Amino acid sequence: MSDTGHSSLVIRHSDAVGVGALVTGGTGFLGRRLVDRLLAQGRAVTVLARTPAPELEARGVRFVRAALDDADAVRAACRGMGTVFHVAAKVGVWGRYDDFFRANVLGTRAILAGCREHGVTRLVYTSTPSVVYNGRDLAGADEALPLTTDCPSPYPLTKAIAEREVLAANSPSLRTVALRPHLIWGAGDPHLVPRVLARARAGRLRIIGKGRNRVDMVHVENAVDAHLAAEAALDGAAAGRAYFITNGEPVMLWDWINGLLGALGEPPVTKRISLRAASTVGAVCEAAWRVLPLKGEPPMTRFVADELAKDHWFSIAAARRDLGYMPRVSMPEGTAELVAALKRERCG
Repeated sequence: MSDTGHSSLVIRHSDAVGVGALVTGGTGFLGRRLVDRLLAQGRAVTVLARTPAPELEARGVRFVRAALDDADAVRAACRGMGTVFHVAAKVGVWGRYDDFFRANVLGTRAILAGCREHGVTRLVYTSTPSVVYNGRDLAGADEALPLTTDCPSPYPLTKAIAEREVLAANSPSLRTVALRPHLIWGAGDPHLVPRVLARARAGRLRIIGKGRNRVDMVHVENAVDAHLAAEAALDGAAAGRAYFITNGEPVMLWDWINGLLGALGEPPVTKRISLRAASTVGAVCEAAWRVLPLKGEPPMTRFVADELAKDHWFSIAAARRDLGYMPRVSMPEGTAELVAALKRERCG
């Protein structure tokens, strides 16, 4: 697909093009694609991130090097912006709650304060479907589900707090919307797919439960489409609301993973473990990581066990209706593109 095709979504409100846009996390997988699309629209773009990006600065992007817990820098970065895309977050299945709270909650509060202080009129917040985690299968779930207050991982808990505050901040002067993209993937993904492949190649991946759980994903270009569509829709029905964003094509998770492995000429995952056993292992690992000075994430947690064994697919009817969101890159098309990219990387 060409860059022209990806930039075909045009912001409908007349004052958007040329108005400054801040993208937090603009050097990440989703954020960088969003920055590329904004630049293609002729927008003035500022990026706030921890990692320098000289190649973006060379293209005219203003760069603010700061972490989300640097409240003064975060607030100041909002100056002169018409729209803030708050994409950055501390992501992970394990870690200290306080670390997630500082980045995800306090960082979002600083964004909200900066928007109010500097007269920003639009805020598009990147949330996650895990904010509605309830420990059960989620099959065709919609936005009526309540935000979680009880989850064994600090990431969903802190993202839920932040989403609630973003939507509560919606007003005539600052219109806000929250997007919940699920498992963002595609060529160039540095996290999701590489991690799955690494664990499979090391013989450390197990099918948890029956292996017939259906899961939604969203191709990164579709996720970018959704962010731009949400910005435009803030002049209408989207203000103050949250939306699930997926490809609208739930897959059998383990069939998809094994299909990907097969396309790369690698053996499928066949070893299994029950959900109960995986949850027990996860609880033991969590206890060990709390008590002992162990680095990195545990090999299993209760939250990961649930995510790998249960249904997690969502209705995107509201996003279609209010945002005009239409996934353009299908699962088969995106998977073929991903396989080709992975084969090129291996040959290189």
